[in-house]
Order: sequence, then C-alpha cells, then structure tokens
Amino acid sequence: MVTVRSFAKINLGLRIGQSRADGFHELRTVYQTIALHDVITVKISRGSGIEIRCADPRVPKDDTNTCYKTAERVMDRLAAKGRVIIEIQKKLPVQGGLGGASSNAVAVLLALEWKLKKTLTGPERLRMAAEVGSDLPLFLVGGTSLGVGRGEEVYPLPDLPTAACVMVAPQIGVSTPQAFRDWDGMADRKGKLTPSGMSDRMNEFGRIVSSWLTGPSSQSGKPASGVPAKGRGRAETPLLDLVHTGIENDFEKVVFPKYPELCEIKQALLRAGAFYASLSGSGSVLYGLFHRRQQAEKCAKQLKGQGFSATATTTLTRPQYWKKFLVSGF
Repeated sequence: MVTVRSFAKINLGLRIGQSRADGFHELRTVYQTIALHDVITVKISRGSGIEIRCADPRVPKDDTNTCYKTAERVMDRLAAKGRVIIEIQKKLPVQGGLGGASSNAVAVLLALEWKLKKTLTGPERLRMAAEVGSDLPLFLVGGTSLGVGRGEEVYPLPDLPTAACVMVAPQIGVSTPQAFRDWDGMADRKGKLTPSGMSDRMNEFGRIVSSWLTGPSSQSGKPASGVPAKGRGRAETPLLDLVHTGIENDFEKVVFPKYPELCEIKQALLRAGAFYASLSGSGSVLYGLFHRRQQAEKCAKQLKGQGFSATATTTLTRPQYWKKFLVSGF
C-alpha cells in the first residue's frame, strides 16, 4: 500500500468575475497550502472496480467522489488492472473551503502512480486534474500559487515564508454552488457589476498581485535593496506586503450576511492578534495569520474555550509540501 498526506489550502484573496459560457465563473486567487491534512491510503488487489472506505458519513463512497473519478481516469490512462481500494482518514472539514476533496483526489493520483510504478507526464496530470475539479491542479504545485480561469489554471509564485495560522471550523457547511448563485443575485440586485465592470475588477486583482511581486521586499523578508524601507519593522515580510495590498475574499460579501456568526469569528481572530483574517474559498472555515507560533497557539486555545473548533498550524512552502507528502511507500 501507499500512504500519503492530503494537505489543505487557503485562499489569500479571491476575486469573482463574470459567469462563463461553461457555467463556471472567472476567478483570480492566490492559493497557499497549509500543514493540516487528511491521510489517504491506496492499495490494489485482484479484481476490478474502485472501493472508497471512509468513516465520515458525509464523504460519498460512489462515483461522485473525486477520488473515485480520479482513480478511474488514472487506471484507464495507464492501462492498469486491479481493484483500487482507497481509504480516507478524514480530518479536514467537509464543505469548509479548504479543498479537502480536491487534495484527496490528487493524493490518489500520485499514490496510484507510485503503486503502479508508472507515471503520467506533467501536462497529463494537470489536464486530468482539471477535468475532475477546479481546485485539483493547485495540489500538483503546492506552496504559493496564482489561480486563474475557473481556478484550474495554476502558476507557481515565489513561496511566501512559513507563517503561523489558526483555522476555525464552524459547524456550518457552505455550498459553493449556492454561494456563487448568491453572488450573481447580489450583482443583479445592485446592477453595478456589468461585464465591463467585472473585467475591471479582475484586471485590478492582476495589478495587485503584480505590484506585490515587484514590490521592495525580497523573499527573505528584507527590502531588495538591503536598505530598510521607512516605517518597516523587523516583522515585515512578503506576506505582510501582500496583505497590505488590500486583498480580500469576495465570498465574504454574500456568505457573511447569510451566516453572521462567521463574520464574528473573523473579528475574534483579528482581536486575538491576527494581522490578517479571511474566509477560505466559499467557507465555512476561516483563518487568521499570526507573526509568531505562540500567538497562534494562544488564540486557538482561547477560541476552543469559547466552544469553537480551532487549530493552530502553519503554511507550507513548496519544498515543505512535497517533502511531507509521502508517509510510506511500497
């Protein structure tokens, strides 16, 4: 058997554009992988078919599961035979906006390659991942990445330094399709987000990311010139530079009015010392970024005392992501 970690992601800003001809929306976002993960075990036995095993009743066991869809495609394209058994140890919340199902599917793809001792090309992997879901390709990259199109076009960015964060998972499941419908309804009611206005908003996000990438800080957290910029402290980092651009998640505009308690959690993270807090994806999970691990752990403890499911963790750079991916091989 092959056992791998299936890491989660957060969105550092998310801009929603107009609806496309294929029914999806145009998106712009910065993806960041984090250390929280599920554990996926894949084995191949005699016979045929695909079997999903998971103790969480919310995880589908049939061909609607992204792991099932991916395994089916991998076995077909690699001309492999056997019964694929996929065991999912679910730790990430379902419908939380952390890309858990997508990450699970990519874990299955790579585990099957290792198990079968056959590999797909990089472009084949990305095409297959995009066929199954919009978030899958980002987990073939890891670290800090730019997501465009419907989110499936992923471009690696210079890795942000590892940062402490607190994840809060409320007992609420937010439907992503419904969140998009709510966004469209809000746009229709306001009558402001015309196609040209949508294009302007998407271009603005591109300018934000470009200004961050060409800004004064190097990836070591110091100004590229080596001379401290006026008003910058020792804690200033490329991540803070990105935060200072004013990035935000458009989903908050429709999810917070529907679930006010989520907005309250965001404010609690900020009061606890987070220098940035946001909904991840369409939610319902929120995260806060902190300067130090100790701050994050203290915040998580406080929120747990208030009855919230809160966990302190860290972001993962691209090398960290791949180094920690494989648990055990064959």
